[in-house]
Amino acid sequence: MTIHDPLIIAGKEFSSRLLIGTGKYENNEIMQKAHEASGAEIVTVAIGRIKFDDPNDLFKHIDFSRYTLLPNTAGAYTVEDALRIARLARMACGTNWIKLEVLGDPVTLLPDVGGTLEAAKILINEGFTVLPYTNDDPIVARKLEELGCATVMPLASYIGSGHGFLDFSGIKIIVERAKIPVVVDAGLGGPSDAAQALELGASAVLLNTAIAKSKDPVKMAEGFKLGVQAGRLAYLAGRMEKKIYGSVSSVGAGLK
Repeated sequence: MTIHDPLIIAGKEFSSRLLIGTGKYENNEIMQKAHEASGAEIVTVAIGRIKFDDPNDLFKHIDFSRYTLLPNTAGAYTVEDALRIARLARMACGTNWIKLEVLGDPVTLLPDVGGTLEAAKILINEGFTVLPYTNDDPIVARKLEELGCATVMPLASYIGSGHGFLDFSGIKIIVERAKIPVVVDAGLGGPSDAAQALELGASAVLLNTAIAKSKDPVKMAEGFKLGVQAGRLAYLAGRMEKKIYGSVSSVGAGLK
């Protein structure tokens, strides 16, 4: 972008509105190249799956001088598990930032809303900067904001599904009401989905599978970079009003 339009999360400024994951890549080298092509500045890692004693673990393939680490509690199905992983992440990684996931079902991977609210409250009281994955319910989003979360991260559709948006209404309301960044998280399949999210007014998107499981992750990462930029520019520009009937492009044009 040619204008100064930073994403600000918990007082920290970023030029990219694309947050990217680290799972499901064929190998770490492809992951590195995809990260670079994406232009992302925040990388999320599932701490519960890290093998810190493995010399080839993906942690060794992330340039932390370049990327802000966002540990996540993926794989947690209880409040206790999410708290344990978050505390481990703070000790191991030296950051208070945590992407909170408390899942309610291993098939759909939908969030346990009650557990998410409970865990968020505890972690915020312990000094964490909490970025919670949640559903697209505006009431839940409001409660997470009131607790003091740094962002709210509603899903577009099921994690890893690639469906994109199944319904825009919930996220539209969340965006209209939220005073913290809204990061669309889960279910995006292509750059056009990311563009739609930003056009709606979302502050950013977070994704992983759509890039990692594409036929060419590096090209797809660049595609998402451009999609996010296009969507944000469209939002800032303000799209034209939708009309029922056609209208000529050139006023006064025509043959007599």
